[in-house]
Amino acid sequence: MDTTGRRKQNTRGRGELLREEVLAAGVRLLDELGDDQALSLRAVARAVSVAATSVYLYFPDRDALVLAAAQRCHEELVAVGDAAEAAHDHHPAAQLRARIVAQCEWAQAHPGLYKVLHESGVHRRLGMPFKEVMVERTRAAVQRCMDAGAAPPDDALTVAVDLRTAVNGMLAQRINEPDLPWPPVTDQLDRFLVKLVGLRLSHVHGAGGQGEQGVVG
Repeated sequence: MDTTGRRKQNTRGRGELLREEVLAAGVRLLDELGDDQALSLRAVARAVSVAATSVYLYFPDRDALVLAAAQRCHEELVAVGDAAEAAHDHHPAAQLRARIVAQCEWAQAHPGLYKVLHESGVHRRLGMPFKEVMVERTRAAVQRCMDAGAAPPDDALTVAVDLRTAVNGMLAQRINEPDLPWPPVTDQLDRFLVKLVGLRLSHVHGAGGQGEQGVVG
């Protein structure tokens, strides 16, 4: 591999491959660092075995790379939530719970990336409008619970925002203060679902969710 940064730009496909390698390296380093300000494009270039000038061909500055990495992570979060929801198609309450649990599991597996996604300087400076997709997915899931009578009628967006705020805050505290005597994640999530959404145990287990700890109430 040419490490001088003077790779031949012979095909568009090769250029897209190098961009993907750079982005993947940025994601890996951000997960290790948990801090976008600690990331350097030179470190990313070393991880891909190219000169820093090659990285600048695709990402003009660190913020651009961090933003692209955050969008990639957000897409993964949406995807794992969608897959979990699809696997629990027996009741809207089970679907909502499965979506939130899957997203929490992703965050716990990638704490550094989760911090960057929610606490980065790039988020404050540039914003991350792509995160609206997650808000809409949660709102739609909450609305289905209301439509099915599993949750009391309310403004689904307000409830979804409250739920996301509670879940994100809980995850941030667990990541930043790991030594506290935390209860099981699902216990906290179930309390959020009961208190903020209005779900009950029967809404999850009564639909065939035996064997999985369900919403308590």
